[in-house]
Amino acid sequence: MTTHRFATATLALAGAALTTLIATAAAPLEQTRPAAGAHRTPVDLGAYLVKTMGCNDCHTPWKMGPKGPEMDMTRALTGHPQNVVMPPPPAVPAGPWIGSMSATNTAWAGPWGVSFTANLTPDKETGLGDWTEEQFIATMRTGKHQGKGRAVLPPMPFFMVAALSDPEIKALWAYLQSLPPVKNRVPQPIDPPESLR
Repeated sequence: MTTHRFATATLALAGAALTTLIATAAAPLEQTRPAAGAHRTPVDLGAYLVKTMGCNDCHTPWKMGPKGPEMDMTRALTGHPQNVVMPPPPAVPAGPWIGSMSATNTAWAGPWGVSFTANLTPDKETGLGDWTEEQFIATMRTGKHQGKGRAVLPPMPFFMVAALSDPEIKALWAYLQSLPPVKNRVPQPIDPPESLR
């Protein structure tokens, strides 16, 4: 009987320890999830969507940090830096590789040519400051610049954004328009060589 009580007590302690361990490990995850009703404004929701959808991954230039490459949040969502002039992309050998990217993660080359990530701040000359909400929504829905121009190029996953509801895309717009405008003129895309068209 004593052995049974000891085993039961040991299992109870182990179970309590495991419960505490799981709760402790899950705590950081819970802290990253917004509480119900946390998005009181469209700007709050837009900020959350930008953070969770990875918009900064490409639209914020990367730099080398003490632990390796990291986003330069002092240039958040400003797109390809205007002072970083890219040489012609390296030739990609035949095989499964189809492209290359810059160290800033803001210039991409492949069969589509060379694309540069856009300045998403509301600067009137170099960003989204002269766009309308309707043009932004049309771009996200159609994959065409301002809903009617050239195709939005890789790596922009417009098809993922297109799956959002209208209020969610409007919230993205509201958040981007709330940012400080940053003057950063991103180069125009470069067409692929004639042989790849």
